[in-house]
Amino acid sequence: MAKNNLLGGALWDAYSKEVSRRMDNPTHLGVITQEEAQAKGGKLIVADYGAEACGDAVRLYWLVDPKTDVIVDAKFKSFGCGTAIASSDMMVELCLGKRVQDAVKITNLDVEHSLRDHPDVPAVPGQKMHCSVMAYDVIKQAAAQYLGKNPEDFESEIIVCECARVSLGTIKEVIRLNDLKSVEEITQYTKAGGFCKSCVKPGGHEAREHYLVDILRDVRAEMQAEALKENAQKSLSGDLAFVDMTMVQKVKAIDHTIDLHIRPMLMMDGGNLEVLDIKEGGGFVDVYIRYMGACDGCASAGTGTLYAIEGVLQEHLDEHIRVLPI
Repeated sequence: MAKNNLLGGALWDAYSKEVSRRMDNPTHLGVITQEEAQAKGGKLIVADYGAEACGDAVRLYWLVDPKTDVIVDAKFKSFGCGTAIASSDMMVELCLGKRVQDAVKITNLDVEHSLRDHPDVPAVPGQKMHCSVMAYDVIKQAAAQYLGKNPEDFESEIIVCECARVSLGTIKEVIRLNDLKSVEEITQYTKAGGFCKSCVKPGGHEAREHYLVDILRDVRAEMQAEALKENAQKSLSGDLAFVDMTMVQKVKAIDHTIDLHIRPMLMMDGGNLEVLDIKEGGGFVDVYIRYMGACDGCASAGTGTLYAIEGVLQEHLDEHIRVLPI
């Protein structure tokens, strides 16, 4: 039971506070009637869009000033999950006050970024990124009605998966944000490739310009090249991550951290320690130590003092370090 509670908490934390707020209390939920539009002298546009990938649907209401093409009021109705509601609510907010010709430039990535609490932290888990695509598509439906065009005329994003309406930019961003390593993971996170599968690899019933296998390969190659460059720069600056260090570098880093943060603390009470060995295995770095002076035989050597030493090394170097007294 405790595990489920922890898992639920971790999943909840993956949503931004802004998403949570709009899930529970959407600002622009509602309808605009023809009578209201006439009373305000505006043109009413009602557009519907349904996402086959997840069964969600949204209805968008625009009240447009025909003299200026400005969206003076907007509402939405959504049938779907909380993320779809939050995305639709933000989509409406981004439309308000814009000319129709400018509102149609809003993308699903704009919606998701606007829902973030921090610019570098995604607003939703990767598998919910597709919810913002629906908001992106219903805008085009509304603009097409108002301007007398086809929705495809506004397509600026390259759509890789037509079934789930997932763009090339979204797929690339999700791969990077979640360190995805397989096409199956891309499908899990974005729904792309989950239906007709023509976009997965060449040979499907419909030829595509972009395939998931190629996108994954190219993005992973870019990520690897960037990581190698970053590690090289860190190595030159002495700021290499502990996990990327050689064993010799790890030993030096552990010794330096002990000398700087741990040994003075022990020596104040007449104690000390020496590192006997360092071993790697099972995802851990085990540091074998021997207590000296007042620490040898101390009652807290196997509890409080040990936890303090281990905590310092984990804080300054790596959370997978374990300290084992001999």
